[in-house]
This record gives sequence, C-alpha cells and structure tokens, in this order.
Amino acid sequence: MDIKSMKNYLYWLYCQFELITCSYLMEPWEKLLFYTFNFTMLVTVLYTAYVFVPVHVSMAFQFVLHLLFGNQHENTVSIVK
Repeated sequence: MDIKSMKNYLYWLYCQFELITCSYLMEPWEKLLFYTFNFTMLVTVLYTAYVFVPVHVSMAFQFVLHLLFGNQHENTVSIVK
C-alpha cells in the first residue's frame, strides 16, 4: 500500500468520523472542546482497563477455582503432621 492511498484512506476515515459525530457542524473552539473531552474519556477508560480489569479477572478466577475445587490443602503431609 503506497503512502498516497494510505493518506487518502485516513482522510476518508476522518471524514466519516466527522459525519457520524456531526462535528463538521461545530466551530473550531467547539471541536477543540469536543475532541479534548473525547480523548480524555478514552485515556481514562484505557487506564482503568489496564489497572483494574486484571485484578478483577484474577479475583474472579480464584473465586471460580474455589467453587470448583473447594478448600484443598497444598500437600497432604501438612495434614498428617
């Protein structure tokens, strides 16, 4: 894929984004606020997903393992002693 067609494709995607969000109707200062808010929300969601989702998945996995296998001890020798 050459650079010119990639540039045209990215421009086409940008035009589609403006049509979908109706941001082509906004004034420049409104666009700045709109894009800043959307970018901030995207970064916040990505940060939250990066920090908190693995912890919740790990806790859910441990809970499911506890339900399936119950309270099993690490080895039987510790029970005998």
